[in-house]
Amino acid sequence: MRFRPEQHLRRQADFDRVRSTGRRYDAGAFTVFYAPRPPVAAPDDRPSEPANGDTTGPAPVRAGFVASRSAVGNAVARARAKRRLREGFRAHQTAFPAGFDFIFVARRMLNGLEHPALQERFSTLCRKLSPSPRAT
Repeated sequence: MRFRPEQHLRRQADFDRVRSTGRRYDAGAFTVFYAPRPPVAAPDDRPSEPANGDTTGPAPVRAGFVASRSAVGNAVARARAKRRLREGFRAHQTAFPAGFDFIFVARRMLNGLEHPALQERFSTLCRKLSPSPRAT
């Protein structure tokens, strides 16, 4: 699946909200901050049902990626780290809970990991965040 523009976390206020109110998970090569997206109040003049009969599903997962110079290195290393994080997120985006915002913060060891090891860290993260079925 593609990493669509509406899935990008862009505004500084969104980054601040996720970091301050969300939870954190340390995956070793990267850290993830995540928080549920607050509900958006619908304007009064908008109809409750879409005019074309389209039903909207759950809010998409949004993600932002951070790689600082002090944590990762020069511009080439930072770009590579963010590219690797985006690819890992893109490959596992359907396993993340809908309606959440995520911030992925790269660490220096990220660029040294082999691709399968990085994918395993994303798989572990998805298993940790997925709602577990309740025993009856």
